[in-house]
Amino acid sequence: MNKFKTTQTAFELEGLFYKNDSPVKVHIKDEIITKIQFLKKKPANDNLYIAPGLLDLQVNGYKGTDFGNHNLSINEIERSVKNLWKTGVTTFLPTVITNKKEYIVKSLSVLAESLNNPFVKKSIPGFHLEGPFISPQKGYRGAHLKKYIKLPSWKEFLEYQNAAKGNINLITLSPELKGVVPFIRKVVNTGVKVSIAHHNATSKQIHNAVKAGAKLSTHLGNGCANVIHRHNNPYWPQLANDELSISVIADNYHLTDDEIKTFYKVKGNDKSILISDMLDLAGMEPGIYLRGERKIKLERGGIRFPEENVLAGAVATLSEGVANIMNITNCSLNEAINMASKNPANLLELYSVGEIEVGKRADLIMFKIEKSKIKIHKTYLAGQLVFLKK
Repeated sequence: MNKFKTTQTAFELEGLFYKNDSPVKVHIKDEIITKIQFLKKKPANDNLYIAPGLLDLQVNGYKGTDFGNHNLSINEIERSVKNLWKTGVTTFLPTVITNKKEYIVKSLSVLAESLNNPFVKKSIPGFHLEGPFISPQKGYRGAHLKKYIKLPSWKEFLEYQNAAKGNINLITLSPELKGVVPFIRKVVNTGVKVSIAHHNATSKQIHNAVKAGAKLSTHLGNGCANVIHRHNNPYWPQLANDELSISVIADNYHLTDDEIKTFYKVKGNDKSILISDMLDLAGMEPGIYLRGERKIKLERGGIRFPEENVLAGAVATLSEGVANIMNITNCSLNEAINMASKNPANLLELYSVGEIEVGKRADLIMFKIEKSKIKIHKTYLAGQLVFLKK
């Protein structure tokens, strides 16, 4: 990874602008977008789009690298960063889920150490802690192991944050747990964003969590029991609360098209965020795998935890989700890209990335749309070409 140069030169990229299909030339100097020039003639590559790099709030792992593995190495992290560049993801949050306390600490410690590499630091602005403060109920806990689930503890959270050297910037928890409202307030006061998921909370509990500072519903439609009350269930309050954004896994496996269409109609483009929720098994061959204390089944479309009869993660990349959301909702390319770049960047208050605008960092992707699929051709990170399709 250190082979990439750190010196900058001024250059331009030509393509079709993701917002309106217009021919455009983007000028870059010293990592920054300096000018956006619309052209009268189509560029030579008249079907090559240019868009901001994608931002994934939830990556558990990819191609053999598991960010929740307590034996995680820096080399594995660097390899995963490079592999994600190939999929168009320039920014992401490695996600660590419910586990033994000491294992979570170890994973976060290694992740924090990896940020000493400047290219890793540019791609990883922080970490997502999903659990262990979630519902212990079957179905709602998903594939998280019940024995490691616990009530919110400010002391324990600080231990995790100290291990992460202050780099946890998103935490997913359940809003019905005892002591969760004051816990959310404390977390938010430190600048960390709070999301809710893996819960069976009442309407009042959900709205109270939002009042305390929760801003997001993680992978809405998942982390829930298979059978729920038709009126009093966790979905309606989350959809009804205008302060909550939602993240969605659009992989044609976790949710039905009707669910995604409905979520998108209710929340709109500004409050919808695409995530991958990929596991380390993404990109590997189908089969039964042992991960920690769990046997999980990798299928063609996703991953299951057969023992609990629940889903256990995704295998589709975020760029696949962008293409899928367009096919499902008929939204524009601009709207789909926003859900995978601008919206998550705004949630995390990462205002230097997420859009192609003068003054923002030159995190860019160039791609073609072929047979309703996105094919990444080039990825730029802070003005550096980090992936070129051969």
